Amino acid sequence: MQLFTTWSCFAPSAAKRFWRLLPLSCLLLTACVTTQQTTTSGTGSASDPQWKTHLQEVNALRNYQTRGSFAYEFDGSKTYAKFFWQQYTPEKYRLLLTNPLGSRELELTVEPDLARLTTKDGQTHMSDVPSELIYQLTGMEIPLEDLTAWLTGSPGRATQFTLDKNHLLKSVTLQQTNGEKWQLNYLSYNMNTTPMLPSNLELRQGSRLIKLKMDSWTLQK
Repeated sequence: MQLFTTWSCFAPSAAKRFWRLLPLSCLLLTACVTTQQTTTSGTGSASDPQWKTHLQEVNALRNYQTRGSFAYEFDGSKTYAKFFWQQYTPEKYRLLLTNPLGSRELELTVEPDLARLTTKDGQTHMSDVPSELIYQLTGMEIPLEDLTAWLTGSPGRATQFTLDKNHLLKSVTLQQTNGEKWQLNYLSYNMNTTPMLPSNLELRQGSRLIKLKMDSWTLQK
């Protein structure tokens, strides 16, 4: 991993002070009405035609946007923010985290072999590994390389996953080469989108917990 900046001012303790964003109550200031379908009990099969068709439609998505609420919990600390994700191509995307007033707290832009992260004070840092860049500056471990697929309800490179009886992705397990295991659970889907896309998901790795609530999706044809 090639890093193009100096991290001496972002020691772990400093990162925690730097990244205390929002109380949970602030996230209740805005709300969107979304028709949701909760994931159901029972297990569909990966060989079901309905799942194969749905997965093809999801994997065909190239240019889309989603916005909602982000929560990160680890070691007794909690971080909350509003998020905006824009996917341009499978390898190019933008992540923006803001406070309730819409002010930028963090902006990450990713393209092949280069990620740029801009903080709320306007400082820009660059790396060739987006997840490492986020971790160095905020102390948050987020599997961004896999999240680009998981956001839309695709297992991505994970081979361990389960479906609910409606042939939608219910859970994903990814064992990484470093021994860490990510467990992803889908809680509900947005029934207003075609194909149906996630509206609530939780991602765990050890004592880390990431929650994403997608209030809206915009798909470019």
